[in-house]
Amino acid sequence: MPLYKSVNIDKDTRLLIWKNTESLEEFFNHIKLKDSCSLRVDGMKSELHKKGFLGVRMLLQEIGYTDFDLFYDSDGKPHLTDGMNISITHSYAFSAIIVSKNDIGIDMELQREKVITIADKFIEPEFNYLDPSHLTDYMKQLIVIWGVKEAVYKMISRAGLSFKQNIYVFPFELTDKHGMTSVNYEDINESYPFYFEEVEDFTLVYCLGSKTKL
Repeated sequence: MPLYKSVNIDKDTRLLIWKNTESLEEFFNHIKLKDSCSLRVDGMKSELHKKGFLGVRMLLQEIGYTDFDLFYDSDGKPHLTDGMNISITHSYAFSAIIVSKNDIGIDMELQREKVITIADKFIEPEFNYLDPSHLTDYMKQLIVIWGVKEAVYKMISRAGLSFKQNIYVFPFELTDKHGMTSVNYEDINESYPFYFEEVEDFTLVYCLGSKTKL
């Protein structure tokens, strides 16, 4: 089975990536879903979306959970029944999860130049340190910034949080594979570390927040 990567980020945090190369029949032979999730999959029109959803369940099984251990709150944020934090992403042929005792968020994005045309929708002050004359690096940095803001949004899960106005990504180099981001919204005024890596033609980003007590 195509477990693409499994790594312990620290003693409390584990990252896993699945490459969804199985047929839907193979997925269903290995996964048992809650009735609500079976209905959800049946309602999905895209096979890629179905495989992304099922790939997440394969990853849960890799670390001893099942679909029955996963639930979503009223904001759509995923949780595990044992109190561990989880964040989920899937993009095209990949699914990924990060599980931790700490607050965490994860995102995975296909590297494509389309991000350049929509950059002003999710960044503003970051333009001051970006260099559009180096097109490939510019695109990759925009993808990282987008991924960071998606990961932070998932981690904080606060209605009204704006990518453009409330989340700032400090200057970083692609070679560093890490950086810092800050959130200034309502009662939140915090900075968080983020990490990123390339996975084939995709960029994977995860953000680590504060410790939580189990």
